[in-house]
Amino acid sequence: MFELFSRGYYLGRLYVTPTDGDHALMHNEQHERINEEVYATGDGLERLDTPLVMKLETRHFPVHGAADVPTNTLALPEPMLEGTSVRNPPSLQEVFLARRERARQLLSIAGGWQTDDATSSDDWPSTAGT
Repeated sequence: MFELFSRGYYLGRLYVTPTDGDHALMHNEQHERINEEVYATGDGLERLDTPLVMKLETRHFPVHGAADVPTNTLALPEPMLEGTSVRNPPSLQEVFLARRERARQLLSIAGGWQTDDATSSDDWPSTAGT
């Protein structure tokens, strides 16, 4: 679904569609699989519900898993779609997925995007030695 693009990002294509919720969402099984493949350290201690950090055009945002989102779809709150080139959703769009180190950096700058009490940059394993 995603392929290496640069030192900081993977590139993929997802159907982008609006959602009435407050969070960016993708299918929970895909979310967990990508989280395990991209962000996990292999020590078995990581949380697979940690948000993925994605970028659509110029905007970064955390992405959570949800069972009701179709596979290969990124559901974004309506306000996040304003000012983008997304027309007539669902629309197939190029989406960037931050690599583990870049995601950790973005989360620390943004204060963990604390959209709920369970999500913070402290949920991320240390990048020391990686």
